[in-house]
Amino acid sequence: MKSIVNVGQKNSRLLYYAKHVAQLLTPAPYHRSRLDRLLRTIDPETRATLQPRVDYYNRLTESFALPPDAHPLRFSLRVKRRNYHMDLFEFTRCFDPTFRIAYQFGDITETPPYPAVVKARPIAGDNRNAVLFNLNKVRHFVFVDDPVPFEQKRDLLVWRGNAFQENRKRFLARYHRHPLCDVGHAHKRERIPEWQKPYLSIRQQLDYKFILSLEGNDVASNLKWIMASQSLCFMPRPRYETWFMEGTLVPDHHYVALADDFSDLEEKINYYRTHPEAARAIIANAQSYVTGFWNPEHEALVALLVLNKYFMLSGQRIEN
Repeated sequence: MKSIVNVGQKNSRLLYYAKHVAQLLTPAPYHRSRLDRLLRTIDPETRATLQPRVDYYNRLTESFALPPDAHPLRFSLRVKRRNYHMDLFEFTRCFDPTFRIAYQFGDITETPPYPAVVKARPIAGDNRNAVLFNLNKVRHFVFVDDPVPFEQKRDLLVWRGNAFQENRKRFLARYHRHPLCDVGHAHKRERIPEWQKPYLSIRQQLDYKFILSLEGNDVASNLKWIMASQSLCFMPRPRYETWFMEGTLVPDHHYVALADDFSDLEEKINYYRTHPEAARAIIANAQSYVTGFWNPEHEALVALLVLNKYFMLSGQRIEN
């Protein structure tokens, strides 16, 4: 599940689909026969390490009834949002094929009225019904190996993306001409020409000391690779979280926290331009946080334990 890409590249969708097709060709009974043995043989130290993440993703503590329209997950290449289906089916196929599961695919910004597997959920409020899972990870779980030291990067803040959301529009309206920023809308459908800027690859953005992360329909898809790099992440406090557990990120420890109206952006840029040691400390904290997601065996175990808890609390699975 670790997705380290070469500098300047996103995850390969060809390899992603090839991997899942290969898994589909493996008989499901093989995966189910391994599940109980795998869960029984988790050593106490590993379980103690992983259980807090399991309980963070799946915050349910009491038994619950599934909605009538919940059904066993069936995968087909013809379904919509097949990336979501593939990422969930990779692990549900390890359980009894008659087990029912509720899920909501896509950019979720509200907590479901019943326990359901989702990619993202609101950080604030009671979000127990939103069971986080690593969905559409080919797009969202991208990390980089950045060889360029912080000191050798350009002394500016960079951002590229679409600006159809109000928070992004507010940002560009205020800073698209600022001398400390190279920011702009890279989408052809942009109706405000002065916001338009040429597309920049991940590799090109890594030439800058400061990279902005802005939430879109839910989370910001660039946050993971920024925090894995040797550039400094700037962003307002996140409102939504995913498998990356954005709700546990500490402002001004893992990233430079900005006001929601971006009024302190120039002040923060100037501070870290003149205090590189403070910038390097935050970058080191961010990189340390990111490495917590780089053990593929642990990621798989956490995913299985999240589903196992869901199936047990819904009364479908009896023994651990």
